Amino acid sequence: MPPPAPAGSLLRPDLRIFQVFGANTDVGKTIWTTILCRASNCDTETTTWYLKPVSTGPANAADAKHLRTYAPGVVSETLFQYDLAVSPHLAARVSNRPTPSDQALIRSVRDFAMGCIPSGSGWLFIETAGGVHSPGPAGSTQADLYMPLRLPVILIGDHKLGGISLSISAFESLRMRGYDIVAVLLFEGEEYKNHEYLTDYFRRHHAVHLGVIPSPPLMDSGPQAMEHYYQEVSSQKQVAAVVTLLREYHDNRIRRLREMAVISCEKIWFPFTQHGTLLSEDVTVIDSAYEDHFQTLATQSNPALQAQGVLRPTFDGSASWWTQGLGHGNPKLALAAAYAASRYGHVTFAQAVHEPALTLAEMLLDGLQNPRLTRVFFSDNGSTGVEVAVKMALRATCNRYGWGTSKDVEVLGLRGSYHGDTIGAMDCSEPNTFNEKVEWYSGRGLWLEYPTVQCANGQWVVELPPIMAPGGTKSIEFRSLSEIFNVKRRKGQLQELYVRYILDTLGHSNNLTRKFGALLLEPIVLGAGGMALVDPLFQRTLVEVVRQRGVLFSNSEPTGYPPNEPRDKNDWCGLPVIFDEVFTGLYRLGHFSAASFLGVHPDISVHAKLLTGGLLPLAVTVASEGIFKEFDGVDKSDALLHGHSYTAHPVGCQVALESVRTMRKMESERKWDWASGQDNGWAEDLDGQADFKDHNGSAKCPHVWSVWSAEFVKWLSKQKSTPSKRVKGAWALGSILAIHLDPDQGTVGYESNAAAGIKNALLQANGLEDGIAWNVHSRALGNVFYVMASQVTSKESIDRLEFLMRSFFSGN
Repeated sequence: MPPPAPAGSLLRPDLRIFQVFGANTDVGKTIWTTILCRASNCDTETTTWYLKPVSTGPANAADAKHLRTYAPGVVSETLFQYDLAVSPHLAARVSNRPTPSDQALIRSVRDFAMGCIPSGSGWLFIETAGGVHSPGPAGSTQADLYMPLRLPVILIGDHKLGGISLSISAFESLRMRGYDIVAVLLFEGEEYKNHEYLTDYFRRHHAVHLGVIPSPPLMDSGPQAMEHYYQEVSSQKQVAAVVTLLREYHDNRIRRLREMAVISCEKIWFPFTQHGTLLSEDVTVIDSAYEDHFQTLATQSNPALQAQGVLRPTFDGSASWWTQGLGHGNPKLALAAAYAASRYGHVTFAQAVHEPALTLAEMLLDGLQNPRLTRVFFSDNGSTGVEVAVKMALRATCNRYGWGTSKDVEVLGLRGSYHGDTIGAMDCSEPNTFNEKVEWYSGRGLWLEYPTVQCANGQWVVELPPIMAPGGTKSIEFRSLSEIFNVKRRKGQLQELYVRYILDTLGHSNNLTRKFGALLLEPIVLGAGGMALVDPLFQRTLVEVVRQRGVLFSNSEPTGYPPNEPRDKNDWCGLPVIFDEVFTGLYRLGHFSAASFLGVHPDISVHAKLLTGGLLPLAVTVASEGIFKEFDGVDKSDALLHGHSYTAHPVGCQVALESVRTMRKMESERKWDWASGQDNGWAEDLDGQADFKDHNGSAKCPHVWSVWSAEFVKWLSKQKSTPSKRVKGAWALGSILAIHLDPDQGTVGYESNAAAGIKNALLQANGLEDGIAWNVHSRALGNVFYVMASQVTSKESIDRLEFLMRSFFSGN
C-alpha cells in the first residue's frame, strides 16, 4: 500500500468551517467562539461543533469544557490536551506522550471535520491556541502549521494596551500566508478604545468587517454572570451580522468555485489549448496550493469524492510548468517578496543598482563555478533570456569574423530543441508544431541529429539515430545510467563516430557558405521538444568540435586573430557556446548546473524557471567577459540595447536570493541523500566515476541520481500490456521522470495523443486513501508523459505517485 495521502483543504457544502485565530493569548478567542457557537446553533436544523486541536493547562479549565458549560447544544472536542499551562511546544516536550508531527495534527483536524455529520447544514469552529505565531506541539508556528487546511479565518483582535499593533501584525502575518480573513472581532475595551481605531483601519485599508461586543464580566464573577452575558450578547444585532457574513462567505465561495470552469471558458484564452475541443469539465479549478499539491474542485458527478468535501489534493505533476522548486505557499519566499516589495517596489535598473540584484549576481556566478562567466544580465523569462543570449553571441561572432551587422547569420543546435515562444526564440528552433502556423516564424539554423538515452526493457541504452549508424547497431547497452555519464567514455569508437558525423554535417558543401553565430544547446535534456535525454558524450563532443574547428564558421579571413586561437583561456573560439539551462539548471537534474554533467563551460548561460522557486518570473543571461567586451564602444548603438520595464525587479531578485540560497543549503546539508543513495538504487558504479580535465582545469563527474527509484524506472521500461500502455523507454534524472510511449497510429511528437491516457487516468483517479481522495494534474508532450517533482518533494509523495502509476500500467 502507498503512504497516506496528504490532508488537503477543508471545504464541505454542508458544513461551514472557520478557524479562530487570536492576535495574542488572552484576547477572548474562547468567549467569542462560544458566542458564535450559540448564535449559529439556534434552530433544530443546524448542528454546531467546536474543536480545540491543542489545549494546554488543567483539563478542568480547558476551553472545550467552557463550551460544554455555556453552549450545551454544541459538540465540543479537544484533540491534544497537555496539563502544563505553557506554550504547546513546551507542554508537549515535558509530557510523557509522543509529540504529534505537524502532518499528524493536520490529519487529525481533518478527520474530525469530515466526521461531523449535520442533519441539514452545520457549523464547525476550530480554535487555535495562543497567538497567531504561538508554536504548535512540534514547534511550527500556528500560522504555518495550519496552512495546508486553508480555512477561512476569524481573527480575534486585542483590546488591551498594545493591542492595535498586535492585531494589525497578526492580520498581516495571516494574509501573507494566504489566509482569507473574513472578519476581525474584539471587545470594546473602554479603557483603550482599540476598537475605534481598528474599526476604521480594517474597513478603510482592507474592507474587512470588524465586529465589536461588550467586554465579558470578570473571571471571578461566577457562572450566573457569565451565562447572563452570553444570553445578552449572543442575541445582539452585531453578532447576528457576523453569523450572516460567515454564512454568505461560505455559500458564495462554494458557488464561485462551481461556476469558475464554465465562466473561464467564456472569458479566458488559455495557453497551449485548443479551445475548439475544450469542455468546461476539462478545466481544473484550483482553490489554493501548498507544497506539492493544488487544492482542486472535486467532480460533482462522483458521490464518493463529494463525501470527502468540495476540494481534494492534486499533485502538481508538471511542477507548475517546471517552475516549482520550494513548494507552493512557501512562507520564506512570501516574506522575501513582501520585504522587497515594501522596501523597493520596483526601481529602475538603467545605470542603477540595488542590493538584491547585486547579491544575486554574485551568488549565481559563485554557484555556476564557470571561470568563463563574469557578467549577469537580467530579464523576465526564459524565452527572453535566450533571445538576449543570441543577441550577445551573434554580435561577438559577427565582429570577430568581420561580417558587420549580418542579417543571415544562423545558430547551430539539436533537432527538436525548443527555446521559447517569443518570435526570436522560436527562430532558434527548426519547424515544428509550435511554430508552423506563426506568420513571422523563420527558422534560422542548422539542427543536428543526436543520440538519446533511455531505459528500454530494463536495460540502459544509448540509441543512435539512423544517420549515425546506417545499417549498423542502433543502440548500445550500458550497465547503468551512471556508466553512460562516466567521462571515461570520452576516448573510444563512439566518440570518433560522433566527431565524424558532426564534421560531415558541418562540412557539407551546402553548409560551408552559411554563417553560424552560436552553438545553442539545452544541456542533457531537451524539454518542450519531447523530454529527450541526450547522450552527454555527444553534447560534450559537439562543443569541443565547434571550439576546435573555427575555420568551418569564418567564411572569410578572420579579423585580428585566428578563430581557433582565443585571446585568453576563458575566451570563446570557433563559435560562442550558449547553454539554455532555463529548464535543466538550478538543481532540476540534481546539481546546481546541468553543464557540470558535460565537463565543459559555456560562454553564455541562461537560467530561469527554478530561479525564484516558482513564485515570480525572472531570468538571467550570464556571459563571459569576452562576450561583454564586444559591446564596448563610444556609440550608443554599439551597446546591448535590450531591457524591460521590470528588469532586475527587486522583488524577483530578493525571492531568487532566498530560493537559490535555500537549495544550496539543502545540498550542503545532504537533504537529498534519501534519493541519491543506495536505497533509491542510484548509487551503483560510483567508483567508476573518473576525473576529467580540460584547458579550464579539472572537476569530478557529478553523481547521477533521481528522486524516482531506479527499480521503478526499470519496471516502467518493461510495460507492454496494451497498445495505449506500450512503453518504448523511460528515464529519470534529478526531479524528472519521462515515459516515452510507442506513438499512436504512427503519429510522433507533440501532435500524438499516445500519452493522453496516462494523463487522464491520473487526473481522474478516484481512489480514497485514509479517507482522502487525491489525484495528479500533469502535462503530456505528445507520446511522452512526464512527471516533475519539486526540490522539496518527500519520499512519501514519490512512493505514492509510483504506486499510482504502477496501478495504471498493471491495469489495477
